[in-house]
Amino acid sequence: MEGNQEPEPARGDPETKAPADINLPSEPQGTQGQLEVTEAQIEDPTKENVKSWIEAQSETQPQPPTEPPTVEQVDDAVGELPRVENTPSTVPGVTGTTAGKASTTSSAPGTDAPGQVQESAAEASFGGVGAVSGPGPALITPRGRAASTSTGPSTTAAGHGHVPQFVAPSSYLRRRTSIRSPMAPTEPKPLSPLDRDQLQGLNAIRDFLKVRTSYDVLPLSFRLIVLDTDLRIKKAISILTQNSIVSAPLWNSKTSRFAGILTSTDFINVIQYYCQFPDEFSKLDQFRLSSLRDIEKAIGAIPIETVSVHPSKPLYEACRRMLKTRARRIPLVDVDSETNKEMVVSVITQYRILKFIAVNNEHNTVLLKKTVRDIGLGTYSGIATASMGSSVLEVVHLMVKHNISCVPIIDSHGRVLNVFEAVDVIPCIKNGAYDDLDGSVGEALCKRSDESPGIYTCSEGDRLDSIFDTVRKSRVHRLIVVDDDNKLKGIISLSDILKYVLLYGVEDTSNWA
Repeated sequence: MEGNQEPEPARGDPETKAPADINLPSEPQGTQGQLEVTEAQIEDPTKENVKSWIEAQSETQPQPPTEPPTVEQVDDAVGELPRVENTPSTVPGVTGTTAGKASTTSSAPGTDAPGQVQESAAEASFGGVGAVSGPGPALITPRGRAASTSTGPSTTAAGHGHVPQFVAPSSYLRRRTSIRSPMAPTEPKPLSPLDRDQLQGLNAIRDFLKVRTSYDVLPLSFRLIVLDTDLRIKKAISILTQNSIVSAPLWNSKTSRFAGILTSTDFINVIQYYCQFPDEFSKLDQFRLSSLRDIEKAIGAIPIETVSVHPSKPLYEACRRMLKTRARRIPLVDVDSETNKEMVVSVITQYRILKFIAVNNEHNTVLLKKTVRDIGLGTYSGIATASMGSSVLEVVHLMVKHNISCVPIIDSHGRVLNVFEAVDVIPCIKNGAYDDLDGSVGEALCKRSDESPGIYTCSEGDRLDSIFDTVRKSRVHRLIVVDDDNKLKGIISLSDILKYVLLYGVEDTSNWA
C-alpha cells in the first residue's frame, strides 16, 4: 500500500514460523477498505503462552459500545498500517512506540523479560491512547502519519512472516483535540467621564422626545397658510413672499386630501425646466401647483418622499421619519372625526424641533461637551463654493449637481462672505422675471428681506452644548465652520445635528418607520 512503512521485524530464531491468524476487532473503514491483519504461525511454546494470555485478557476486558468512526479516525486509518503499542515480546530487541506517559514495562506470563515500551512525542500529538497501568498489554492505536519510525532494523530475515499487528477497536480511539483555542473576547474600552456625560445627555434627550408629542412643539398661537393645488405657480410665489414664508402645505380640494408641501426645491425644479426647455418659457406662468410632479418627471429629478405624522404621535417618530426621507419639515395631519376627512394641523421643521430640545432640555444639553471635531459633526470635503460675481443660475446648477440647499460665497482668499440658500431664488422669480437668474449672486442677496437671520459661524473647537445654546437664542438654519482667519472649513446643517442626537450609539435603525 502506498505510503506504508515496512512492518517491524522480529529478531530471534530464523527458523521460527509465523503465528496463526488471530481474529481481532477490525480497523474503521477508510477509503481503501477494511484492513485485515494476520498473525504468523506460532510454534514456540513460549509464544503459545503469550497468545493464550492475550486472549484471556481480551475476554475479560469490557467492550465499549460500538460507535461509528469519526472523520478524524478514518483519516488516520487511510493509507497507514497499524502497529503494536506496548506489546510484550519474547524476542529481545523488538521495540515499539506509544503515546502516553514515561516508559513503562509490563510482562506477560511465560516470558523471560518484560517488553520494552518507548514514548513517542509524535504519537502523542496525534491523539494516541496513553499507556495502561496494571497487568496485561496497553491499548493499541493505529500509526499516525507523522509518527516516528521504528527503531528496529528495516529488513526481515528470510523465512519469517509479519510480526503480529493488533488493531484497537474504533471506540478506544481518542478524538483528536483541536490545537486552536477560541479567541478571548475583547473587553470594551472603559468610557471617559466626558464620554459618559455625552451619552447620558443624548439618552436623556431621546427619552424626552419619546414622551413628548409633535403637537407639543407648536406655539400657543400660530398661523397656517395652505395652498390649493389648483393655484398657479406664479400666484403661489407671490403669496409666500407677501407672508414672509418659504414653504406651505398643499391641499387637493378635489379629493379633500393632503397633497404635499411646496418648498424652495420645487422652484429650483421650475428653473431647471426653464433651462432645459427654453421653448416652454411662455407656458411657465400657466403652470399650476398640480403640475409640479410633471415637471419633476420631465427634468428627471428625484422627488422627496412626502410623509406626515399624527399630532399625537411621539416627537421621536417625527424626527426619525424626517431623517429617513431627507425632509427638512414634516406636516402634522389629523382626521376630522365628523367628516372623516384629513386636515392639516401645522408643519414642524428641524429648526423648531432642535429649538424645542434646547429650550426644554438645557440641563441635558449642557452635558454635551465634546467638540465638533471630536464627534465629526458636519461636512468638510467636496464643498461647492461660489463668488459674489457668480450668476444665480450657476449657483442653482451647483445645488442641483451636489444635491445641496446652500452654497458658501467666498472671496479670492477663501474667506467666507455670505451663503446663498435655495430660498434666495424665490425673490428672483417672484414676478415671473426669470431673466434675473442671469444676475450676480451679490445682487440676489440684496433682495433678502430685513428679517433674514444672516449666517452663523463656528469653529471645530466649539462644543455641542454651545451650538444648542445658539439654537436656543437665535434663528439658525446651518452653521459655517471657519478657522481663525475666517476661511471656510466645513458646513454643519440642522440635519447633521438631529442625526447625531438620534443615532449616535444606536446600532440598529432597520425598524425605523
